[in-house]
Amino acid sequence: MPSPIPFNIVLVEPEIPPNTGNIARLCAATGSVLHLVGRLGFSMDDRYLKRAGLDYWESVILRQWPDLAALRAAAPGGRFFYLSTRAARSYLQAGFRAGDYLVFGKETKGLPQELIAAHPDTAITIPMPADAVRSLNLSTSVGIVLYEALRQNGRLV
Repeated sequence: MPSPIPFNIVLVEPEIPPNTGNIARLCAATGSVLHLVGRLGFSMDDRYLKRAGLDYWESVILRQWPDLAALRAAAPGGRFFYLSTRAARSYLQAGFRAGDYLVFGKETKGLPQELIAAHPDTAITIPMPADAVRSLNLSTSVGIVLYEALRQNGRLV
């Protein structure tokens, strides 16, 4: 029987309200849980955050955590995938399962290198064949990976 929660989207110290609002809307559309971790670069009352999420906020399953360790302690059996431009393995090589945690870092710095190094088997990246930019927009990245995870689990029929 499939997990009632398709996936968990984890944003560590997000900084840009419209990105978080767009991701909240994506979570509402897919039934995924949005976890906000650490210090936010904005207030949850920010008008840009609310505007990006439009009137979907009541459909968002939102959890806030003081740090990633607290979230991991609350999900002892959870599988965590860490997204980073510094990871070697493509997200297309990951075998996602319903309920997995997809962890994204802050817009300006990403996830700490120590975290990526500590989890080489679950650190993944989105390939950028043109090498024209150093990273993709956070909400774009979440959408790319989440929809691949949904596809792998037959959730897009």
